[in-house]
Amino acid sequence: MNQRTVHVAVYDTYADWEVGHAAAHIRNGDFQIEPGRYGVRTVGPTTAPVTSMGGLRVLPDLALADLDPADSAMLILPGAAAWDESPETLAPFARTARAFIDAAVPVAAICGGTAGLAREGLLDARPHTSAVADYLAATGYAGGGHYRDADAVRADGVITAGPTDQVAFAREVFAELGLYRPEVLDAWFRLFARSDPSAFGVLASA
Repeated sequence: MNQRTVHVAVYDTYADWEVGHAAAHIRNGDFQIEPGRYGVRTVGPTTAPVTSMGGLRVLPDLALADLDPADSAMLILPGAAAWDESPETLAPFARTARAFIDAAVPVAAICGGTAGLAREGLLDARPHTSAVADYLAATGYAGGGHYRDADAVRADGVITAGPTDQVAFAREVFAELGLYRPEVLDAWFRLFARSDPSAFGVLASA
């Protein structure tokens, strides 16, 4: 089996918790339809170390300039202070997201990453969500009519979520990748989002 790569963007002050569930369970083959089908690599502005919001120092696997959508199964964009404080510094990641979408490769953005997509015009014509509607409206984008009050939205190869919905965000990432059977995905979400004990039996049988 040829393993495909999910690329997780990392940059200074990236919100490490927002992508933790997604990255960990993509790598963990438990309950998956095809264990080991996907791997995870990090992509930074360069290959120089970056520091997450939680103070974790990360050495990116590759630089953004070397990322080709043809070599990727998905690009994941976490939030970071820079998406709001100096959005021009992360604009290259939003432009790369456009290249991915143009190549029909999925993109998943959470928290500030959704603002990056909005500024790039990638949410103007597709259903999406974020922290709150006013947060994206402040970017000046034209997609307010497509905003949805939901924990996470998956539409036309683009996944969006707000900063407190990292488990729902991971659920939509897994659904887009076809990682789990539907009943297993539902149980995974119920267990990790709601601590539903009945979900464990479904996962154990999987």
